[in-house]
Amino acid sequence: MEKNVIFTLEDDLGNEVEFELLDVITYKNEEYAVLVENIPDVKDFTILKIDSIDDKEEVYVGIDDEALVQKIFDIFKKNHPDDFNYA
Repeated sequence: MEKNVIFTLEDDLGNEVEFELLDVITYKNEEYAVLVENIPDVKDFTILKIDSIDDKEEVYVGIDDEALVQKIFDIFKKNHPDDFNYA
């Protein structure tokens, strides 16, 4: 998967939201997308699990486990220590 790609996802309510893909993190044989909404000067990170359907189509799934989300975000911060203001 190519990073820094802009694409549109549909939320649970059917609203389209444009995101930029910052990185794909592999953790325990699963892949997770680290995204930000494509809004200037806004860096609210979103982490979604990447699933595939028949190895042809990717599906992005929300994660209910806050500890897992934090672990993925910690890996992302370690990989990109100077790229963003994490405060």
